[in-house]
Amino acid sequence: MSDEAWVLHVDLDQFIAAVEVLRRPELAGLPVIVGGRGDPTERAVVSTASYEARAFGVGSGMPLKVAVRKVPDAIVLPVDAPAYEEVSERVMTALRGLGAVVEVLGWDEAFLGARTDAPEALARRAQEVVLEATGLHCSVGIGDNKVRAKIATTFGKPAGIFRLTAESWAEIMGERPTIDLWGVGSKISRRLAALGILTVDQLAAAPVEVLTGEFGPRMGVWYSELGRGVGPAVVDDSPWVARGHSRETTFQHNLTTPEEVTSAVRELAGQAADDAAAEGRPVTRVTLKVRYAPFETRTRSHKLAAPTSGRDDVVAAALELAEGLDHDREVRLLGVRAEMVMPDGGDPVERTPVRGRL
Repeated sequence: MSDEAWVLHVDLDQFIAAVEVLRRPELAGLPVIVGGRGDPTERAVVSTASYEARAFGVGSGMPLKVAVRKVPDAIVLPVDAPAYEEVSERVMTALRGLGAVVEVLGWDEAFLGARTDAPEALARRAQEVVLEATGLHCSVGIGDNKVRAKIATTFGKPAGIFRLTAESWAEIMGERPTIDLWGVGSKISRRLAALGILTVDQLAAAPVEVLTGEFGPRMGVWYSELGRGVGPAVVDDSPWVARGHSRETTFQHNLTTPEEVTSAVRELAGQAADDAAAEGRPVTRVTLKVRYAPFETRTRSHKLAAPTSGRDDVVAAALELAEGLDHDREVRLLGVRAEMVMPDGGDPVERTPVRGRL
């Protein structure tokens, strides 16, 4: 074995939809949409969609009603989390059998860390063991760090393998829009565009002081490094620890009064606080998510003066955030997230600038 270290990102293709097709083989090749309770007349969003449905513009997070308008003959199925968790565990068990370090990112993706002179062979083996264990296909990105491995996977989909390293970064990514980077969504890409930064090359060349001036010292440096494909390279197989607990509700009928909003926030915050208390870890930050009608989502966050295990403190912080909502607008969704102190005492949001979100 070579001393050369590689990071592989394994991503299950259309995971939730693929699990449903495995359970119902007659759905193979058809547009499948999974979301909510499977009733497109109710308010819910798409959890995932098969490639056949995606071809019509259906995407995760889209309202089910909109998705069905795009594909009237789609098969709409309810979310079955226990089934996906069971299949995911089989996937991760299979990957651990490869002898690599496995860092689980979610139901459908993981990083592998290995020293090998044949990373493509390891990637092919990962695809084989996942297929043998579950009947599912996956794509594998190969990189010299997590950022490049994660982005490489997008070039390998579906069921392919792609390598992206420091040597090939500028050639492959340089002219691509910044939104193609891991952790850069539509809002960040628009803020970058306002600075005249449209491509990955332009982001890499941007003065770091310009980025820190726009995004702050922590995130400004992060985006500067992201433009060059710089990122962590150590794969950590430590057991996953929840950073926080979220409770949210999509209302079948819009909330129209401040009293209705306050009551809902109080209930959700209490539930999130109870979830945190069950783990015995104090809450350090509270985030409020609101989706106004028809479909505009906003989040507001507040770091507490001191970590607390008090339910009333968490509820009070959420209600304070709710005071800043636009009470002239109808509300279709509310969510409260209680971020907990990490086992090492750190702030979960400050530790994870890209992945920390409600």
